[in-house]
Amino acid sequence: MPSAAPPFLIIGNPGNRRVTLFQEALVRAGLPPAHVVAWETVARAPDTLLELPDTERIVRIDAAGEDAAVERAFLQRGFTDALGAGCDTVAPEQLDALPDEHGRVLCPRQHHLGFLRVLEDLSDRFAQRPRWRVLSSPRAIADLFDKRITSRRYASLGIPVPPFLDVAPGTTPEALRQALREASFREAFVKLSCGSSASCLAVYRPGLAQGSLLTSLHRGATGWFNSLKVRRVTDAREVDAVLSFLLREGSQVEEARPKARLGGDLFDCRVLTVRGEPVFTVVRQSRLPITNLHLGGYRGDLDAFHAAVPPAELEAAMESCRAVARAHDCLHVGIDLMFEDFFHGHRVLEANAFGDLLPGLTRDGLSVYDWEIREALR
Repeated sequence: MPSAAPPFLIIGNPGNRRVTLFQEALVRAGLPPAHVVAWETVARAPDTLLELPDTERIVRIDAAGEDAAVERAFLQRGFTDALGAGCDTVAPEQLDALPDEHGRVLCPRQHHLGFLRVLEDLSDRFAQRPRWRVLSSPRAIADLFDKRITSRRYASLGIPVPPFLDVAPGTTPEALRQALREASFREAFVKLSCGSSASCLAVYRPGLAQGSLLTSLHRGATGWFNSLKVRRVTDAREVDAVLSFLLREGSQVEEARPKARLGGDLFDCRVLTVRGEPVFTVVRQSRLPITNLHLGGYRGDLDAFHAAVPPAELEAAMESCRAVARAHDCLHVGIDLMFEDFFHGHRVLEANAFGDLLPGLTRDGLSVYDWEIREALR
């Protein structure tokens, strides 16, 4: 790599494995370590960015999760916008008194609104630094964090997505059941529109009484929590409690289409595009329709995947991934892709701004971050 390459700047959480792995990739490329500005700093004092020298830089915006201080900062920024929205809220003066409870889902809509405010701050500061080249624009990241925006955009572009319903925040579980009956959805994903990593998601099957659902959500003494175990809920009151929470916070509701199988298990894929091209693919398999690796799914065999998917259908799916990438101003996009039962088509489930944490994956001797650095310097 040329020594004259512009230095990297990372907006991230110092010490987080994402930042650490990216720094290690810079070392392998013979480049100096990136300057890191913490998300908490950006959230509370965005003008800190303008104190940096106005010289050429390559800016990587990384994930903001896994940091309690950042979560509190976003909640504080989102409080005013969340008032009157019908979602759960926590006042800024209460935040310091909240215990750190692993897995707790605290006011996700308020948190998301605060994140959007911080992204707006980033856009404003970047506009004052025209010599900085931002690899993923804050506007694109904001769009990618709203499943309702992306699914409708992809559908308008002719990209196959699961059929979805327009469900207003605060819709009741009974109104949802009626809408599902009218749409002839036998089973539906009810996803928090701003969620990620299967956080705040339920696979809902209407039926007798309230029906049943699969979810990793459970309600504890101090609120809602995500666990690492998917459970089936059949108790009518608990089914409606889960649905009410998801609908109150704003949800994407889409038909759960039967997925294709590999070796008897259901599967879908995470396809990472870099500079518009599908480069890395991870096959995710499970006995359940929720295939996330941290929820009991496992990495499938890529050779078996390529042997099973008809070549024409595989190329059509990769072209859909290219179309998704073109829809966003991002160096990389992580795309969740499913093939329908017996490979009779494919669907883009969603796309992710920070879907590139794929440790151990290589192509042509390069890790994911090695590849992204090479493409960023082109």
